[in-house]
Amino acid sequence: MYAIIIHGGAGKVKEKDPQEVEKGMKNAVEAGLKVLREGGRALDAVEAAVNVLEDDPLFNAGTGSVLTFDGEVEMDAAVAYGPNLDFGAVAGVKNIRHPISLAKKVMEKTDHVLLAGNGANDFAKLMGFEYHDPITQKRKEQWEKYRKQFINGDYKDWPKLRKLFQEHPEFLHGTVGAVAVDSHGECAAATSTGGVFLKLLGRVGDTPIPGAGTYATPFGAASSTGLGEGMMRVLITKVAADFLRMGLDAPHAAEAVLNYLDNTVGTEAGIIIVDRHGEVGMAHNTPDMPHAYFKEGMSEIKVAMR
Repeated sequence: MYAIIIHGGAGKVKEKDPQEVEKGMKNAVEAGLKVLREGGRALDAVEAAVNVLEDDPLFNAGTGSVLTFDGEVEMDAAVAYGPNLDFGAVAGVKNIRHPISLAKKVMEKTDHVLLAGNGANDFAKLMGFEYHDPITQKRKEQWEKYRKQFINGDYKDWPKLRKLFQEHPEFLHGTVGAVAVDSHGECAAATSTGGVFLKLLGRVGDTPIPGAGTYATPFGAASSTGLGEGMMRVLITKVAADFLRMGLDAPHAAEAVLNYLDNTVGTEAGIIIVDRHGEVGMAHNTPDMPHAYFKEGMSEIKVAMR
């Protein structure tokens, strides 16, 4: 039984047209479903879904990624393939249209798990990825506004981040992800992000870290979103995978892992999970987490903002 669920980032959908966000997520699920319905692999399905989101400037991944404090875009992405615990990731890549596809190349073409910075970009050139400028005019205007406020002292709590995100939860609306199980019972996850607004140059979040933002095992797959520093500390997607291994289904594993997060580091986050039996689960402790899913046998794609 195949299934796929995607998320468009945890936080708050602000200054965005909900209908456009819903359309973007539905398009992503449809791209993944095309692969699954044709008997394809979950790994290819999640890549196809995330590619769509990376091309949609409404989402903080690929084109439309948020800018660093220095006005650049540094993107992270990762794929995980459950049957063999395979993992491929890139961190701090620039001028790439589809970071998720580059992460998949790391997994398939190298003996490494993670490539970062200039090395990752050199690898992209070797793999034939063309130059692409992901900065949109809207993101540039947001960067100019918030950077000016920061320099003027409006965000005195930036070193700890938490107050800033409480006051402006739209900053957390970043990261996109997809998890799927195919007709062969194989699970995969894919996560892509531009990071957090005004992050320091060189900052790497949870997305490309195995078990933090992305993970997959023979029992299921998970992708998380939110403030990465907290999720790296508890390895939220690895915990989710462990819950699946212990017998929880995807919906209960999602609830359990968010409860665990709330009772440890208290980080704002969200997670989507699929298990090997075709069940999907999601949970978040932020105002919104746009998501969409489809399971074999459903009549239509289910889309929700919360």
